[in-house]
Amino acid sequence: MTSSAVRRIATRTLLATTLVASIALTGCAKSEDDGANDKNTGSTGDSGQVVATPAAGNAETCTVEKFGGKKLDLKSATVGFSQSEKEANPFRIAETASIKAEAGNRGVKLLTANAQSQFSKQISDVQDLIAKGTDLLVIAPLNSDGWGPVLRSAAAKHIPIVTIDRKINATACKDYVSFIGSDFVEQGKRAADQMIEATGGKGKVAILLGAAGNNVTTERTKGFKDQIKAKAPGLQVVFEQTGEFAREKGQQVTEQLIQSNPGITGIYAENDEMGLGAVNALKGAGKKAGDVKIVTIDGTRNAVQGIVDGWIDGVIESNPRFGPLAFQTLDTFTKGEKVSQNIVIQDSAYTGKNAKSDLGKAY
Repeated sequence: MTSSAVRRIATRTLLATTLVASIALTGCAKSEDDGANDKNTGSTGDSGQVVATPAAGNAETCTVEKFGGKKLDLKSATVGFSQSEKEANPFRIAETASIKAEAGNRGVKLLTANAQSQFSKQISDVQDLIAKGTDLLVIAPLNSDGWGPVLRSAAAKHIPIVTIDRKINATACKDYVSFIGSDFVEQGKRAADQMIEATGGKGKVAILLGAAGNNVTTERTKGFKDQIKAKAPGLQVVFEQTGEFAREKGQQVTEQLIQSNPGITGIYAENDEMGLGAVNALKGAGKKAGDVKIVTIDGTRNAVQGIVDGWIDGVIESNPRFGPLAFQTLDTFTKGEKVSQNIVIQDSAYTGKNAKSDLGKAY
């Protein structure tokens, strides 16, 4: 299929009875070896557009009737968006910008709140959005648990909820409509593959864990460990500590790591910010680029530049541009049509082969 054909399909395909959720999220990278593993990548056009699909093995759908809501015209609705983390992280900056841009493109009234990385504040924020009369909610959850108060308040007013990036531990099409995000276990496996390639499958590896209490950390860790165990028994995970998805914390943890494990071979950082913190720590310790192999997940511009500069060996993309897909899902749902309960974005990757040429596609 030509790239022009892909673009035409991506712009007009709806999340409907075919059970295929396909809407373009712009700015994604396509690595040179993407074709070798099609399940990890969507159809990518010249502009880097990629298709999202229902999760493999999950054909469950949700409708307004099944959910217990009501049909409405999205253009006349008020949508509330709850961002979880401080927007010092490029992922969150791009995520919020995408939501705001799509609301503006569609002429939809949008109310926003930022929890500043405080879960209690996020719960309060969403309760406030409900009180202000939002008809629909898009939530980027900080934690997966603890959403009972919000779900009860939303249910009382039959407010549909779409979660992005992280899941909440609740029942789809009862407590919320759809989750839209990446396959985090698969991301961890792909990061492990890059680590195996970078290290030759031997040595000692450290994991900079993401923040506790959410499915992203758990699943990225599981995917990485499972793949290492299956494919590279000569690689030993000797250190695990949370860097809380933050650059400063990632640097602090890596400084401790260097002291306790001076012969460390590789570092798997569960997001780019922690990986960049690890780079700072290694530089501070007098290490040279390539002395310790680093693999990260996200796809930020600074991390991809780190590949170009030789400090990072690979980056698995995690696309933050949820705006078009989130609003398309809400639009389809509020028209009374079917939407998938679990929509997975097909992420790409950056390596030494494509980092320089695709740097402009990073966020």
